[in-house]
Amino acid sequence: MSNIIFTNMTKTDYNIIALMSGTSLDGIDIIYINFKYKDCWEFKIINSETINYSLRWKTTLSKLVSMKMNQLKTLDIKYSEFLSAVISNFIEKNNLEEIDFIASHGHTALHQPEKKLTYQIGNHQILADKLGRKVICDFRVQDVEFGGQGAPLVPIGDRLLFNAYEFCLNLGGFANVSFELNSERIAFDICPVNIVLNNYMSKINLEYDDKGKLASKGNINKDLLFKLNQLPFYIENPPKSLGLEWVELNIFPLIDAFNLEIQDVLRTFVEHVAIQISIVLNKEKSKVLVTGGGVYNDFLMERIDYHSISEVIIPENDIIEYKEALIFGLLGVLKERNEVNCLKSVTGANCNHSSGKILMPKNQL
Repeated sequence: MSNIIFTNMTKTDYNIIALMSGTSLDGIDIIYINFKYKDCWEFKIINSETINYSLRWKTTLSKLVSMKMNQLKTLDIKYSEFLSAVISNFIEKNNLEEIDFIASHGHTALHQPEKKLTYQIGNHQILADKLGRKVICDFRVQDVEFGGQGAPLVPIGDRLLFNAYEFCLNLGGFANVSFELNSERIAFDICPVNIVLNNYMSKINLEYDDKGKLASKGNINKDLLFKLNQLPFYIENPPKSLGLEWVELNIFPLIDAFNLEIQDVLRTFVEHVAIQISIVLNKEKSKVLVTGGGVYNDFLMERIDYHSISEVIIPENDIIEYKEALIFGLLGVLKERNEVNCLKSVTGANCNHSSGKILMPKNQL
């Protein structure tokens, strides 16, 4: 196992705010957490909330991949201002006083690691200035500069906070998995999930398929299912990651060419997701911690359970909904301590490193 601590800080107790916005555009997950270190890391989520996006923001964020860099830089400022208002309201609403710093993932605008490019909006200096607080953010850029995928970043938290499970599976915009193999943490994106399902639900003016009810009424199109399962990404070796650009290039045109009813698209894609996940989980019978919004899709969970030999464990709601925000909070703590928060075995970078950018309010410099 890689040595993941290379400093010896006396501070072992942190109160922080962490926030995360995912590709499925469900909203901004924001939490207030206490982290303690006593031989191992412990945490307590004290306050949590998901701030839904307005239609204007949801529309804007769904078009990020088609924007030019100068447009993204302008939007970065506006989105950072928006996040500062969200955080300020959260602090005021919960009467929060003890805050060591804010840990922010921002929102991924571009992710093309093969071109050494990743851009998260919402990490602008203006965020720290408006809040008047230290902000630790932009966790992906350094990893890409070091030759890594810049994703997934959650596995360090899986190792330090959830090591009672052989697999940690997250069902969000994409399904990603993390596990130990030969004393190294391995993690990668498995396949798209909600980023595809929600896209087709939007065509009938709904945000998502409640509990997978519509998908359960559809029929599997075997030709489409076969072609989805034959996509080259699935036989690539990790490290590997997915982004909206890949979905728009490979998934949507393939599905749309079949001109199916929405319920048949959903049914076929749910089966595809369950099959791809089971291929990863079925290496051995194991305990699998499952989190993310996809957990609430009962039909999807039923199909994963059907195809998998492992024991699927669903935790309490705070972990289901806020695990990624929680771990980005931990990434912030590790960066603050100058400890490794990004593993080369996961991202393919040329070294383990402490990733992220520390923003101090200008009036405190």
